[in-house]
Amino acid sequence: MKIFHTSDWHIGKLVHQIHMTEDQRHILEQFVELVKEEKPDCIIIAGDLYDRSVPPVEAVELLDEVFSKILIELEIPILAIAGNHDSPDRLGFANKILKNKGLYISGKLTKELEAIVLEDEHGPVNFYLVPYADPIIVRDITENKEIQGHDHAMKVLLDGIKGKMNPQERHVVVAHGFITGAEALETSESERPLSIGGTDYIDANYFKDFHYTALGHLHSPQKVVWDKVRYAGSLMKYSFSESKQKKSITIVEMDGKGEIEVRQVSLTPKRDMRRVMGELKELLQPHVYENANIEDYLMVTLTDEGELIDAIGKLRTVYPNVLRLDRHTTARNKENDKISAGENHHKRTKLELFQEFYKKVTDQDCCEAKSTILAKVLNQLEAAERGK
Repeated sequence: MKIFHTSDWHIGKLVHQIHMTEDQRHILEQFVELVKEEKPDCIIIAGDLYDRSVPPVEAVELLDEVFSKILIELEIPILAIAGNHDSPDRLGFANKILKNKGLYISGKLTKELEAIVLEDEHGPVNFYLVPYADPIIVRDITENKEIQGHDHAMKVLLDGIKGKMNPQERHVVVAHGFITGAEALETSESERPLSIGGTDYIDANYFKDFHYTALGHLHSPQKVVWDKVRYAGSLMKYSFSESKQKKSITIVEMDGKGEIEVRQVSLTPKRDMRRVMGELKELLQPHVYENANIEDYLMVTLTDEGELIDAIGKLRTVYPNVLRLDRHTTARNKENDKISAGENHHKRTKLELFQEFYKKVTDQDCCEAKSTILAKVLNQLEAAERGK
């Protein structure tokens, strides 16, 4: 069985007050073309179809358009769950009716997590859809008063599924959360925390009895302990912390014994999300930008010293989609951020205090020319103060 594993579409996303719907349409059109080419047996979307519980109209229309092409024109089933960004009730609306068209959406968690059974030439494959739910909701639905956190909640849900699994058949679980193993996972700024202080972590060992686990929530495509437990990652970059991530569609091919082979296919965004660094004058030179897509979304870090006038306006004459502008400062040890003269400032001259401050901020000595100018200004100020 060939399975397309995707997640975290976040349709309707705003990034630095820029609507991403046009970019999402571009990437989803490529996705549909890839579906036509590869002809998978099913498509999994492991949560966060929308970016907010009440998505804008254009986001709903885009998802409807994509689903219609896949379900009606290509006749390929879609299995989707609600993520922490989705509204369970809205996403699960009319799901019983839509099953007849091959659309299986689990929005709201239910007590009985029944398998969705799809057939291939080797027999049945059982898919278990576990939508995101806060632990308090899991506790209420399962009537297990001992559930306190995400880890225990997921264990209880999966134990219920495992108790009904036929060991002679193949089993796939779809879930949304922060699943961890021995190795640290790559995270990004655009992932909304599920809880505070690491209480959202879920042990990856709970999933080892399934032939494949399709995860959503983390935006970087990556495995968790085993190749068969994977995050597909988001379709697009949604923060500059993701600028170096390689977004892709995860394609899983499962044989009759449940053994899998995984490959990843990249899609090309309309605009990439990149970080660039340099002096303002240099970044505006044609040789710097002529071989790059100037329409990309950029975070620009300027290394210039001194004051700059309308830097972002000048940059946008070349790069229209500069979304963030920073100034470069050399990293310093926070324990040494306090100026040493602070406790004895009355014993130091104003010039000496400024020179030390300048060194802390720029990690460079205040040169003789700057010191001379500052000394002149300080003398004029002191003279003016004495004349009052």
